[in-house]
Amino acid sequence: MESRRRAPLSRILSVSMLFATIAPGFAASENGHTFEAPGATIYYEVVGTNATVPLIVVNGGPGFDHTYLHQSTAWNALQNQRQIVFYDQRGTGRSVGDHKGQTFTLKDQIADLEALRAHLGYEHIDLLGHSWGGFLTMAYAAMHPDRVAHLTIVDSMSPKGFKDTIFLFDDVFPETTERQAAVAFSSTMGDHAAAAKDLREYISMLFYSPEKRDAFLQAFSPSVFNKEVNRAVAADLDQFDLNPEIRKFRFPVLVMTGRFDMNVAPLVAYKIHQAIPDSQFIVFERSGHIPFYEEPDAFVATLQRFVAEK
Repeated sequence: MESRRRAPLSRILSVSMLFATIAPGFAASENGHTFEAPGATIYYEVVGTNATVPLIVVNGGPGFDHTYLHQSTAWNALQNQRQIVFYDQRGTGRSVGDHKGQTFTLKDQIADLEALRAHLGYEHIDLLGHSWGGFLTMAYAAMHPDRVAHLTIVDSMSPKGFKDTIFLFDDVFPETTERQAAVAFSSTMGDHAAAAKDLREYISMLFYSPEKRDAFLQAFSPSVFNKEVNRAVAADLDQFDLNPEIRKFRFPVLVMTGRFDMNVAPLVAYKIHQAIPDSQFIVFERSGHIPFYEEPDAFVATLQRFVAEK
């Protein structure tokens, strides 16, 4: 008997495998900018001081913007010591421009991140990727290792993409996934109420703490989800296996996971750690898929120690 089940691709595409956005009304006040990367308009915001190597945070998805990150207080503490850059991936949030024939491949996403670094004039960067963003940062680091000072991978999908990522939803939340199944067809057919219910059920399974879950859901409101981006990126990822590439990493790497992550089982993070020479592995014992939200103080302390290393 198989002890681990993987979510069917139809469920992944109906609600996004890795994260949802927060309604723009919730997001912290931003003073961002846009620039034209090759084939894409990219929105970004820079906060904090310029005393050290900047940190670029790459959000989960694919198909959602970065604004869910603002539910965490971790960035407020971190920006007192460094610049932090948030951005919306192409086709999401405020990174939407008039680009006919725009594509949404892994190659595009890597090129956009490199264009952002170059636009900001950073010689080297610290990278932090959450969920699908973990995959993207690993892929970027494989292409541009000379630009990466430190890499932090947080509750990332597998280096083989969706097909090798372990989901625990059915095993731990059978009643929730049953409710999702009841609205799956209507959601796929464009019923907005059904899609919102599907999404909220999904979000509810990402937390260790019921109190943190309820606070997150209270602030959460379904917003625009770009299915085209989600489907295009998901389809493109099927051809990639980053395992041979991450074994070549020679810069400092920190792999983080929440002990109770049902969206990406901690075993996935541990295998990433095992594959990367001399990487560090940290487990947050009171977190699900979002340790920087559930345990922000411990998250900040851990990240600060790591990036201080040479």
